[in-house]
Amino acid sequence: MLPFWAIAFSIVGSDIGVTDFIGLSGEAYKHGIVAANYDWIGSVPAMVLAGLVFIPYYWRNGVYTIPEYLGLRYNIYVRSFSAIIWLIVISLNIGIMFWIAGGIISGLLGWPLALSIMLMAIIVGVYTIFGGLSAVVMTDVVQVIIMMIGSSAILILGFIELGGWNNMVGIIQSRGAEYEHHFNLVLPMDTNSPYPWTGILFGLTLVLAPAYYIGNQNIVQRCLGASDEWNAKAGMLGGAFLKTLVPLFIVFPGIIALALYPGLPDSDRTLLHLVEHLLPPGITGLVLAAFIAALMSSIDSFLASTSTIFTKDLYQTFIRKHAIDSHYLKVGRWTTAVILIIGMISAPLTDYFSGVYTYFQTLNSFIQGPLLAILLLGIFWKRTSRPAGIFGLLGGVSLALLMFIYSEYLFSLNDPYLYIAWWSFCGAFVITILVTLVTKPPDVRSMRGLIFGLSQNDDELQKIISDKLGKSDV
Repeated sequence: MLPFWAIAFSIVGSDIGVTDFIGLSGEAYKHGIVAANYDWIGSVPAMVLAGLVFIPYYWRNGVYTIPEYLGLRYNIYVRSFSAIIWLIVISLNIGIMFWIAGGIISGLLGWPLALSIMLMAIIVGVYTIFGGLSAVVMTDVVQVIIMMIGSSAILILGFIELGGWNNMVGIIQSRGAEYEHHFNLVLPMDTNSPYPWTGILFGLTLVLAPAYYIGNQNIVQRCLGASDEWNAKAGMLGGAFLKTLVPLFIVFPGIIALALYPGLPDSDRTLLHLVEHLLPPGITGLVLAAFIAALMSSIDSFLASTSTIFTKDLYQTFIRKHAIDSHYLKVGRWTTAVILIIGMISAPLTDYFSGVYTYFQTLNSFIQGPLLAILLLGIFWKRTSRPAGIFGLLGGVSLALLMFIYSEYLFSLNDPYLYIAWWSFCGAFVITILVTLVTKPPDVRSMRGLIFGLSQNDDELQKIISDKLGKSDV
């Protein structure tokens, strides 16, 4: 049972893993401070919403996974399909982590890429398999502190080298018109950046960020492992406070690198370039430890989530329903080992995208919009029918995949994942409503605690049940 402070640090540690360290610093190098919106405009409001509204509903129903909640609200098909999709997405995300690990270790230590990936898989796999969620969370707490120390060293030495913030701004803006928006949090629609204000508002703030903190098993699992409901909510809200500081440690180093080292051919090596050329040898080891800590934090979180999803939502549901706990523990450990292997095999797929962060967010855009749509309708609209959930989820994911395949014809941006997330959300939302209107409403008696306004102690619900059963003392 986890206290709120450990949950808060673990959420942040899982979220700002190595993908963010490498990817967001690279995005800041290319597109400017607008990358900070992933935390300031995206994460913080979504985390407050999740902590105050959604986490309590999951907690009161005693669910272990988001697919499990969807199964209670809709049906077994929604639960199973969402579980399978999450297993695929998380496995590919682990591949991204391994690809980054190979680049960091081989770049700094000169080790072969394959050996670096295998080494990280063994280290992370061992303590995740034998330690469980508590070991993962407590490791996250330590790793967040290490990451902040390493990034602080880059910030301090970088600003000393540049002579302060104002000098850095002047250096960058003196290089031409292409950098005129580099210090703007809000970018116009006609920008060459993949982050116009429309994409940030609709794709990030209204879809990707809420879906990540409301429907992402990797994040929600921390809160569901709390000692009580108060700690579950406080953990998410505490994480929101910590997230306000994250851009200082992730985004700003990318801006510093642009001022010091313009023209880097690969933006994903921005932070690594800072480590190699800015930091003295003694601090380099500390920062390398921060990178490895971020990597381990991300991978162990994904592994813990996948083993839980497979064991609870697929294996226990369809293969062996009434086994002893030790049996399910063994299944979870074997699942972790298999996911590690899939991650290592899929790691080279990262090279087909313009950057690691683009690949990561593109994967998320396939599922998070449709998932958010059926979650919102399921919780806040009691008329939403059980069959509508599977049609909304399947339709939304299919729409996202089609938009990705034909993106060059549909969008003017090279990386339109924010728009894919928004329109797949809208598509799933509309499909769920339409199917609901032509199918049978759900039985109110089965919705206790699953719908906003129909909690287990709701007076209206009790009256409906009493009338149906012909009793006055239900």
